[in-house]
Amino acid sequence: MAACIPQQKKASPIIEWNPTDIFRPPPSNAPPDYALLILNQPIHNHVGMVKRLWNNAIFHIAADGAANCLHDAAGIHSDPSFDDLDVIIGDLDSISQVARTYYETPPRRTNVIHYRDDYSTDFAKAVEHTRAKYRPSPKGKDIVVVGSLGGRVDHGISQLHHLYLFQRDPDYNEGKMYFFSGESLTFMLKAGRKHVIRVRDGPAGEKDVFAKWVGILPMKEPSYITTKGLEWDVTDWPTEFGGQMSTSNHILPETQVIEVEATKDVLFTMSLREI
Repeated sequence: MAACIPQQKKASPIIEWNPTDIFRPPPSNAPPDYALLILNQPIHNHVGMVKRLWNNAIFHIAADGAANCLHDAAGIHSDPSFDDLDVIIGDLDSISQVARTYYETPPRRTNVIHYRDDYSTDFAKAVEHTRAKYRPSPKGKDIVVVGSLGGRVDHGISQLHHLYLFQRDPDYNEGKMYFFSGESLTFMLKAGRKHVIRVRDGPAGEKDVFAKWVGILPMKEPSYITTKGLEWDVTDWPTEFGGQMSTSNHILPETQVIEVEATKDVLFTMSLREI
């Protein structure tokens, strides 16, 4: 009797991630390709990094009271770094009159949009506006969110909830979303895909954007994960809250690309170097 031939596992579609590009100035022949969305959290402790993100972004939008944070960090000190803010949007119950006047006064040309909707957060309104702006393009615009995981715990959990709402498409056709929190970068890895995440362009060194710590978190439901390129790689490893969790894993010094597959959506977070 012939032996049974094991059925090969079907290869998962590949999703490529290049998060280092967010923090590095684009080549002269390649314009920046992401929108920067500011939430209402102080940015004083990492204003240098925010300025780098700002300079690399093609579009800048503040969710209501986030305009206060930009003004407090720069404008109030006669620093014009954030003067080219494109849009302030929300129900406008948080923005101060001082910040609003500043951004509406020439030579600044910020468009202030009063969007009243009690069933939508200012964060959601800013994402909706940004996606609508770029929707005709074949691929949506990536969005980097500043201030997403700082401050109150309930606000932080709410932002993660919104990340699940905004990243429903397994192929990211509306664009990828990154959460920048000052010390880390976080994004969602959709289930059923092989995620190839470039973490450096050469040997480990001073030019690295990311530090060594990595976490893979099953926020919504239990998942099985498989990894390659970490100090403690796993294969079909069960992970869930209240069970096993992959936190404080390490990027190896020789690793340039990390590969992750998951049976359910997971959050992927990496620590940042001070650059």
